Amino acid sequence: MHTDEPTRRAVLAGTTTVLGAVAGCVSGREHEDEPTGEGSTDDGTDGSSNGDGTEDSYTVTMEPVGTLEFDEPPQQWATYFSGYADMGVALGVGDRLVSIGNAGRYHTRYYDELEGVSIDDDGLTQLIGDGGIDKEVFYELDADLHVMDPNWLIENGFFGLEQSDVDEIAESVAPFFGNVIFRRTDEWHDYRYYSLYEAFEKVAQVFDRTERYEAFATLHDEFLERVRADLPPASERPTALLVWGGDEPEAFSPYRIGEGTSKKQWRDLEIVDALDGTGIDGLSTDERGQIDYETMLEVDPDVLLVRGHEAKSAAEFEESVLGYMREHPVASSLTAVQEGQVFRGGPLYQGPIINLFTTERAATQLYPDRFDGELFDRDRVAEIVRGEL
Repeated sequence: MHTDEPTRRAVLAGTTTVLGAVAGCVSGREHEDEPTGEGSTDDGTDGSSNGDGTEDSYTVTMEPVGTLEFDEPPQQWATYFSGYADMGVALGVGDRLVSIGNAGRYHTRYYDELEGVSIDDDGLTQLIGDGGIDKEVFYELDADLHVMDPNWLIENGFFGLEQSDVDEIAESVAPFFGNVIFRRTDEWHDYRYYSLYEAFEKVAQVFDRTERYEAFATLHDEFLERVRADLPPASERPTALLVWGGDEPEAFSPYRIGEGTSKKQWRDLEIVDALDGTGIDGLSTDERGQIDYETMLEVDPDVLLVRGHEAKSAAEFEESVLGYMREHPVASSLTAVQEGQVFRGGPLYQGPIINLFTTERAATQLYPDRFDGELFDRDRVAEIVRGEL
């Protein structure tokens, strides 16, 4: 049941200025565990936001919604993508999060290595159900802000939401603010993309915690500088094929490494996309093409990266997926299989914390003769999350 009584959420929405329009719609559908971007950014805030806490109103701009004005940072907030959830944890506002799109794609175990950093993921409402997304859940959550791209909710026909539903939620509950950044293959996404840290900066501005963002950005840049300094020459870097596949896969949905925040660690380690020049497109809402082992053998990558197995440990993955491939009549001929260079492909959604761990994992797997052990300071990450700057 909806109520017309003013709430904290309604007051925030009422003082929010929304500039710009939501982009047009094209039908689409999300696939289980993906086989469901990046670019320049605008000039950021245009108000009095001054770090970790302010009493003045401020504005933040991000496409496709435009500019929102805040009298104070949101208290309760909702998101779909766990990459944005990870950004919230990094900023120390994870305890204010009330939802996640798909709980199985939020890999919170990384926080176990960071002292004092955690999130009550059992307490998060999962937006997606067997019948899609019920718009009533947004009323029940009563969030002050929905950190999600409104077009994502409309374009995925599986969700069952229409433009009128999103407009109603934005008007009656709270505004939307977010951008689909994990990939850049959707035809309907004809507006600006953001890199992981560009989007992270926007979220930091929303919560008025830009000092923590800046500390993370510095740590991230220094970490990548050290890693890249120890990378092998370009001629010695492997070709890699990134795909999605099940426990005993016979067909795979391919990805292109060169775009989207979900492949950031692979680009940062400067591996070569094995699909370059093949004419094979990456996975998107509208493109669900698959390749089999025969096609894969024609490409014959040095490294095979298989998504959909982040819940497994490295040993469990090797025993199940790689073990199956070693016994397969065609897969066993792949160079990557023969040399044991088949790894988990990484999570679909990444924020700053998860990305640090996945980049470290990728570096030690791809270049074990150059990288070993912990490559970034866990204590420093935890300090930033706690606001010890």
